Amino acid sequence: MEELRILLQKILNKDLQQIILSNSRNPEQIQKVKIRPVLIRDELLFQETRYKGTQVFHENYTAAQMTDGICAALQEQFRQGEFTAKSLQATALVSKKGKLTLKVKNNGASKAGKSTAPEQEDLQVLSHNRTKHYILEEGKPVDFLVGLGVQTPDGRVTKARFDKFRQINRYLEFIEDVINELPTDRTIRIIDFGCGKSYLTFAMYYYLHELQHRDIQVTGLDLKTDVIKHCNELAEKLGYDRLKFERGDISTYEGTDVADMVVTLHACDLATDYALDKAVKWGARVILPVPCCQHELNRQIKCDSLKPVLKYGIIKERIAALLTDALRANLLEQQGYETQILEFIDMEHTPKNLLIRAVKKGSMRPKHSTDIRTVEEMLHVMPTLDKLLNNK
Repeated sequence: MEELRILLQKILNKDLQQIILSNSRNPEQIQKVKIRPVLIRDELLFQETRYKGTQVFHENYTAAQMTDGICAALQEQFRQGEFTAKSLQATALVSKKGKLTLKVKNNGASKAGKSTAPEQEDLQVLSHNRTKHYILEEGKPVDFLVGLGVQTPDGRVTKARFDKFRQINRYLEFIEDVINELPTDRTIRIIDFGCGKSYLTFAMYYYLHELQHRDIQVTGLDLKTDVIKHCNELAEKLGYDRLKFERGDISTYEGTDVADMVVTLHACDLATDYALDKAVKWGARVILPVPCCQHELNRQIKCDSLKPVLKYGIIKERIAALLTDALRANLLEQQGYETQILEFIDMEHTPKNLLIRAVKKGSMRPKHSTDIRTVEEMLHVMPTLDKLLNNK
């Protein structure tokens, strides 16, 4: 581990970009850890983000504490570490016998001899109010962003579309987190239900195909003929030959019988349930829905114990929406998926929506059926997704 300690002493400073520890020996405890530098009250610290099931935990440490923590984590918990700094990139692999192999690649000449901005300006970007580092960077023109009016031809993000630019990058972070779940030995088949104007569909294609060089076939589906026509024209203009758009309804779509990833971002009310049912029956490895307009349970929910709360219409509506998505996540777990419910900025509809991230990990889980049924009986509800998945 001495070689690793030397590396960490070199990169645990303001020039660190990110460290990712993965390939957990015990995923039920901690699945993954991400580390980045932060400036808090003028002190340089390192924020550790730990992912455990559907939970995320944050802790801040000094460089010395983080060095000890990373070395211990690779000895006891993880088999892989990815280290990214301005000056180098490194990968640490731990064998089953505990032997650590470290590969380091320098990123070119050091900037030490060059004239730079003052140290304080370098540290400023690490503060909690710093400019965010995006997957698609400001100032670098991206063809589809220019084509959709998010960027000018020189790469400047237009003021009116900056929120959309942030949303696109946040969405790509979700894609980045699941990319290793997708096949590498064949074409990845992706269906995007309710793609609308397709900002995020184009972003997904660009990230997976142009940046990650994955072999993909993406189909965007929507009901609006004019939108489909425009999107196909733009895809053709950009040379995105593995991206196509079709007019169709989610519940009746029969264009494929298999899919590796299914995305549904603006499918209102029951349309989300039909999309999830399709995704499960296609055997999708990854499902990413952002539901909206969850009205079904609002019409059904009855619970004497909650009468004092449910008598307020707006409270009942919000509780019903949250219950709808929680039950959807549990129904996906019943089908063998690991699920998380995350916040997603959605500029098209409500200011903040929830994204359900579901990754296929195993077979049916009967225990979940009992738990779901208990909640349904207590609230006197029967979600459409339950009926579709379980033939009720």
